[in-house]
Amino acid sequence: MDISSMMNAQARQLQHTVSLSLMQSALSTQAAQSINMLQALDSAVQEAPHPYAGKRVDVSV
Repeated sequence: MDISSMMNAQARQLQHTVSLSLMQSALSTQAAQSINMLQALDSAVQEAPHPYAGKRVDVSV
């Protein structure tokens, strides 16, 4: 092997490592943002009041 082929192999390996690191970082960021979004949605959801509960009483005698 000559020096240029060794340098090319090391450059490819470095590019691969950096690419994997960036993808892992993006995945972590997206996971954290997803968790924050789900928590925000969960805290913002309120039950809608029943449209007629307690306003009408059926009494049969």
